[in-house]
Amino acid sequence: MNKINYQKELEDIIKGLEKAPTLLLHSCCAPCSSYVIEYLSRYFEITVFYYNPNISPEEEYRYRTEEVKRLIRELPTEHPVHFIEGKYDPERFYEAARGLEKVPEGGERCEKCFRLRLSEAAEYAEKGGFDYYTTTLTISPMKNAALLNSIGMEEAEGRSIVWLPSDFKKKNGYHRSVELSQEYGLYRQDFCGCVFSRMEADERRKKQKVND
Repeated sequence: MNKINYQKELEDIIKGLEKAPTLLLHSCCAPCSSYVIEYLSRYFEITVFYYNPNISPEEEYRYRTEEVKRLIRELPTEHPVHFIEGKYDPERFYEAARGLEKVPEGGERCEKCFRLRLSEAAEYAEKGGFDYYTTTLTISPMKNAALLNSIGMEEAEGRSIVWLPSDFKKKNGYHRSVELSQEYGLYRQDFCGCVFSRMEADERRKKQKVND
């Protein structure tokens, strides 16, 4: 079975655009958003939707939120970029993750988390009358782009909204995000966001110290 080239699908959609459609872009953090906004703002009028109830503690969540807002203020774009913050409700994440607390990062718990955030984004995009919606998450080499695109398309089914396919890490996208993060001094966290990923990151650091 051939793998789907989501980046090519995105490029084909862009080629067919005659004007700048509206796009609701779910953002996970400023570093991941940097290249995605730089790239997509050439073709879309973007509203960044920051919805991440998985992030903890709240101080970490607030800091990441402000970094995204700062990025939007400072990054030059061809079309306007707006910002909307979703409700910070960590209990929704813990409910979705219940029973999966010890599953390694990248497993079923992450899938539940992706669906929670993309479902909220799809609902907001539909209510807001956006033409498309997508997420910055596919820029990460640690995230499964095929899974994210599958969830995004499923959440668009039955709604008056279109999922914009992507694999932003391709075409040097991830490396460009690292460059932009350095250029704008963006906070690059060493864990995905939830308490479980933080514990895994802490464990990795401990092992590294032992090996050093």
